[in-house]
Amino acid sequence: MILSTHLRGVRFGLAAGLTGLCLLTADASAQFIDNTADIPSGNPGNNSASENVDFGDVDNDGDWDAVFADGGDSTRDQNRIWINQGGLQGGTKGVFLDDTNARFPSLNDQSRDIEFVDFDGDDDIDIYVSNTSTIVAETNRWWRNTGVHSGTYVDETSTRWVNLAGPNSSIPTADVLAMGFLDFSCDCDFGDLDNDGDMDLFHSTYGGQFNGNVPSRIFLNDGNGFFEEFNPSGYKLPNRNITNGAPGLWCEGTQQADTTNITGANCDIASSALDIDLGDIDGDFDLDVLHGARQELPRLFQNRLEENGGTLGFRDITGTFPAGYSQGDGHYEQEMGDMDGDGDLDIYGLNWDVFFGLNDIVLENDGTGIFFNQQTLSGSGSDDNEGDFLDYDLDGDLDIFVANFSGTDRLYRNDNNGGGSGFSFTNVSGSQLPGLSAIALDADTCDVDGDGDYDIIVANDNGTRNYYFENTIRNNGSGPQDTFAPYIPHVEQAPSRSAGPAATVVRAQVYDNAAYYITWYNETWLEVKVNGGSATIVPMKSSGGQIFRGEIDGNLVGNITYQVFSEDEYGNQGSSAILSYVATGGGALGTPMCEGDGSDGTNCQCANNSTLGAGEGCLNSQGHGAILVASGSASIGADNLVLSISQARPGQPTLFVQGTTAIAIPFKDGKLCMGNPTLRMGVEFLDPTGSASTSFSIVTEGNISLPGTVRYYQAWYRDPGPGSVCGQGSNFSGGLELTWMP
Repeated sequence: MILSTHLRGVRFGLAAGLTGLCLLTADASAQFIDNTADIPSGNPGNNSASENVDFGDVDNDGDWDAVFADGGDSTRDQNRIWINQGGLQGGTKGVFLDDTNARFPSLNDQSRDIEFVDFDGDDDIDIYVSNTSTIVAETNRWWRNTGVHSGTYVDETSTRWVNLAGPNSSIPTADVLAMGFLDFSCDCDFGDLDNDGDMDLFHSTYGGQFNGNVPSRIFLNDGNGFFEEFNPSGYKLPNRNITNGAPGLWCEGTQQADTTNITGANCDIASSALDIDLGDIDGDFDLDVLHGARQELPRLFQNRLEENGGTLGFRDITGTFPAGYSQGDGHYEQEMGDMDGDGDLDIYGLNWDVFFGLNDIVLENDGTGIFFNQQTLSGSGSDDNEGDFLDYDLDGDLDIFVANFSGTDRLYRNDNNGGGSGFSFTNVSGSQLPGLSAIALDADTCDVDGDGDYDIIVANDNGTRNYYFENTIRNNGSGPQDTFAPYIPHVEQAPSRSAGPAATVVRAQVYDNAAYYITWYNETWLEVKVNGGSATIVPMKSSGGQIFRGEIDGNLVGNITYQVFSEDEYGNQGSSAILSYVATGGGALGTPMCEGDGSDGTNCQCANNSTLGAGEGCLNSQGHGAILVASGSASIGADNLVLSISQARPGQPTLFVQGTTAIAIPFKDGKLCMGNPTLRMGVEFLDPTGSASTSFSIVTEGNISLPGTVRYYQAWYRDPGPGSVCGQGSNFSGGLELTWMP
């Protein structure tokens, strides 16, 4: 039986005793090698009590850096950062140097997890640290990245928590600390839970001594990186533990431990959670919660944002899992990924099946969030701690690396090859991995050396060095390449709408043959067209899970088509189907000016126009004033603005005109509204209703190049014969002032 002083277990005796001592021997030709030359050695840069490792590009220089949560239940320690020496460092990509003293706040704490997230929306990655309070009272911490190319962090914990003792907080007053609140946190996750464009926090806890009675909580981002608890129940706990019958805080119904009710009457938001995963499991583009539980059964919460018409709420749907999906205890971790390539999230459950061994399982998603086809991974009966997805053999599907608490780590080859139906896994640990044994607590995967394949760093406990398993499949560039493009099977259908200032939000599911935290960095965008015109590029940002989010200009008018594109770090580009919606309500762009009703203080040449409507020019032979409106967008990059005149003289020519200054001078039957100089921009003929639109590029013709440029627009038209007010033969529409955007 393998025992550890690490409090993450008293591990589970019978199962660990039967399986934990079975070590695999690595083949001499293993694909992964134990690279000790390119990482720090010795303490403190390595050889500490590492609980967690995460990859991220902290200085935005195009390579992957690594951060480590150190300490945990056994000690208070300094978290560490290894900087990849490619990019701004000007060295060799894949060589790491410890730069903790220069880049991290100097403090020791009991860290269990460290997460990258851009919590303040400034396009660099910040850090959130999850701590436990086993030794002293600790709070989780917020570390802000001080600049896009900085990679240097400052502790802002004291200001990022909001109203912890306020009326919306469920936290008992006794647990509120000077800089946060006391907790026993092992893993937290970030995602845009309420679809407002910023990253919110799902905060889990395992409770003191793993009692599993302290609730998980949600904290919403205010858009600037300040976090307040989402607690629509308004209930404040009288003490640290939540009891049966209490409101479910952020979840429908009342608290009931181990409930299988799926109607919203009950929920269980308190368990000994060591891992949290966010992702869209049911295909409605919001983020659901796969909630780990060490001693109880893992749980599943459905985000009801769409069902509630945009009001955030969650329902406990754990009871939809198939019978026997998990048993026993020791469920330390789980991951979600599209293991069969069919466009939905499947589940890998580490130690989910605890009977005569701590077996790992996989579950298949039917596309609606119902899981089936449970399989046990061969040779998985040892006591594991973390699983991560990667495509180690570059065949396009997700393989699984397992960090083993009780022996050698393992590797499973996915034999699906992107087939889109079912999956099966082969244990290839003995032939592909170094035969090393340690107390591994976490692993992360990415292409650290930039050679085109996916490598692994393993975080080890008890003063054992952390491993860098370098993938050698590329063989100095002569082996296979990652030629698999991201795939985008599902894109949100935008509803038809009236034009206005509110953006049209579009979300998409983006998958790739890499861990989700690598796909988050894919350059992803929308291509938007108005009435078949030129494409406008709209950037999309990760919302967490497999969801990306973009905002289309709400002022666009016409038939709007859009398509999602995503490109991975190797230049493989995937695209979605093309979708469309209709936006009506022309005239939303620009400010009317120089109208015929004399509102500018200048009357028309020959007639009293006081009865004219807003935006109309001077009275014409049709008994109206002509109106000029703009549709599309006043974006230089989009170059899709369309000017349209209506209520003019049918069948006559009309000339669209641009000016750089606003004037109001009576001219012919109307008023000239712009000048200094004026630019004639194209002649069209008015249709039988007296309407016409431009068919040219205003940006090109009008020489618009600088954001903030203000231009004035009007349309002249012929109005000869009977009914012409002044008998001068021509008139003008009302004017329009536009400020051009990037």
